[in-house]
Amino acid sequence: MSYFTYIGTELVLFAQATNWKNYVRILLKEYIKGDVLEVGAGIGTNTHLLCHSDYRTWLCLEPDTMLLNSLKYSININGITNCSVLNGTIDLLNKEQLFDSILYIDVLEHIDNDKEEVIKAFQHLKINGNLIILSPAHQWLFTPFDSAVGHYHRYSTSTLKAVLPDDIEIIKLGYLDCIGLLASLGNKLILKQSQATIKQITIWDKFMVPLSRIFDKILGYRFGKSILLIGRKKFL
Repeated sequence: MSYFTYIGTELVLFAQATNWKNYVRILLKEYIKGDVLEVGAGIGTNTHLLCHSDYRTWLCLEPDTMLLNSLKYSININGITNCSVLNGTIDLLNKEQLFDSILYIDVLEHIDNDKEEVIKAFQHLKINGNLIILSPAHQWLFTPFDSAVGHYHRYSTSTLKAVLPDDIEIIKLGYLDCIGLLASLGNKLILKQSQATIKQITIWDKFMVPLSRIFDKILGYRFGKSILLIGRKKFL
């Protein structure tokens, strides 16, 4: 049964962005632990990057059946043994399923009722567990590309905070890819493309991302085209 059909075609393109994926991996690795839930795992690019044998279990949720087949293939061909997949949304989980880490990597922006989604996810998080959200930043950067890949939202620190439950401790909240912000602004004002090309992805990943890794830190993660949140479930 297919719960959802993904309308975007960019997943394979962005899978080639190895510098960006490694940047994300380095930022996230200390916050992923134990039993992990990856919501909207897509074709398995992030699963392959992040999942390893140190984690007890890794459950991939993917509502699109066609993407799920690619996800299963990626897991099998890369020999990821502690990972399982489920075709569906977070509503498919039973209330006893709890996780140490829940990941929404370029996923939450695709969900219209994002606040309800985050509240549901929070109910499946163990005490001291981490909620990890990586999404596009700034609604003023919304372009035809966002519409083409099914985005409902781009977030600022304030709008992302607004979808969080009250009983969450924010560990990290900031922007990433300050140099890429200029490229997104160029698309917004000039190119107005609904799809990036492989050449554009390569230039961004090869030249802009390494610069962003330097200047994001210098600028205190105050500027960028993506936003990262790490939130911890507090003991009340």
